[in-house]
Amino acid sequence: MARQNFRPLDGVLLFDKPLELSSNDALQKVRRLFRAEKAGHTGTLDPLATGLLPICFGEATKFSNALLDADKTYRALMRLGQTTTTGDAEGEITAEHPVNVARSDIDAVLGKFRGEIRQLPPMHSALKHQGKPLYEYIRKGETIDRELREVVIHELLLNEFSGHEMDITVRCSKGTYIRTLAEDIGAALGCGAHLIGLRRTAIAHFDLKDGYTWQQLETMTEVERDACILPLESLMPDMPKLQLDAVQIKRLAQGQRLGLDTGLPDGKVSLQGPEGFVGVGLLQGRRLAPDRLLSTVARQAASST
Repeated sequence: MARQNFRPLDGVLLFDKPLELSSNDALQKVRRLFRAEKAGHTGTLDPLATGLLPICFGEATKFSNALLDADKTYRALMRLGQTTTTGDAEGEITAEHPVNVARSDIDAVLGKFRGEIRQLPPMHSALKHQGKPLYEYIRKGETIDRELREVVIHELLLNEFSGHEMDITVRCSKGTYIRTLAEDIGAALGCGAHLIGLRRTAIAHFDLKDGYTWQQLETMTEVERDACILPLESLMPDMPKLQLDAVQIKRLAQGQRLGLDTGLPDGKVSLQGPEGFVGVGLLQGRRLAPDRLLSTVARQAASST
């Protein structure tokens, strides 16, 4: 597609990433379909994982950092009795054990993994060591010493258990490796386990039920697709709003701080101008500083100086 056919587009699309497609490939497919000049995704999903992949268009990429640090929810399917080189179905089986597990055993073990736990990041991961992802080292047969990392499992529920397979729901903090969780649960059950299916169902306040598949998007008209895009403010629904006039916005865009008695607590605020959302500011005491502003606001301020 010729470059001139791309267009400025701002907002967030909740994309339901299909199986066997990398997050970056999914991003590029969606970007071309929407003809968006600029796009980025928040929170990588492995090719063997499916589910919620928020794609930010244009100015939304500026305000998406909160999603990277947000809690995430997954539906995970585990195979008991087998361990693999990668902790999931992509790897080769390294050991097999009989499965003599009762529902009461699972309930007891899952209880040990709720709350704050420590995980050893897998070698087959994008975590970097000396500037290179760990998976590049393991491909060369090298194993890197890794430190245990603290993560939080807010919710861990057993949905189904069929003897050799467990279906669980996990709501967890940033940095949690679900394949490692599956391995650790299998080890605690005494039979080993690996991940055979993973679907992300939520990130922060965004839910997969509000997402769109590639098949759905592909059959829509451009007008229908554009209607699927959420506004920029959907990235920060709980952020306090602060109304400003045009002069105040211009001063912020020029890097100035404003003295205001807002009555709002210190922290980030959603800045609203006469025409709506203009960016995010930082309140400290009675001083308001710019944090991230829309490019159009910055350009208008620069052209009027």
